[in-house]
Amino acid sequence: MEEIEVTQSEEAADFIRTRLSEYNNQFVPPDNHARLILVARRDDDIIGGLVGGTYWNWLYIEWFWVHESERRNGLGTRLLAKAEQGAIQRGCRNAHLETHDFQSLDFYQRRGYSIFGELEDLPQGHTKFYLHKHLARS
Repeated sequence: MEEIEVTQSEEAADFIRTRLSEYNNQFVPPDNHARLILVARRDDDIIGGLVGGTYWNWLYIEWFWVHESERRNGLGTRLLAKAEQGAIQRGCRNAHLETHDFQSLDFYQRRGYSIFGELEDLPQGHTKFYLHKHLARS
């Protein structure tokens, strides 16, 4: 009988990721994932940033943060717009991300993102939302 172990091994994770990619590549082109990292600074201090990537002509926004003192002054809008512009330059036609009810759902919706799914009680007592947006070419 097979042995199933719990591990934190990055080597095992890389092996599994490689095998899954090999399988997927039979059906779709390689995902040509490219990291996208934006940082906003004032003097030497980071006051905001966005981390994501592009793959299969999609932008994925993984982490997006703006310092509390900088919110509601347009910095978040500028960071998001720059990420979308960069994604369009890479050939992306769409974007997707996740956010929670205690984060910035309305921010994304005001910028054209639509909810396509949600999970209640993730974390307990809250809702996680999945959003997407069609990126217009300029």
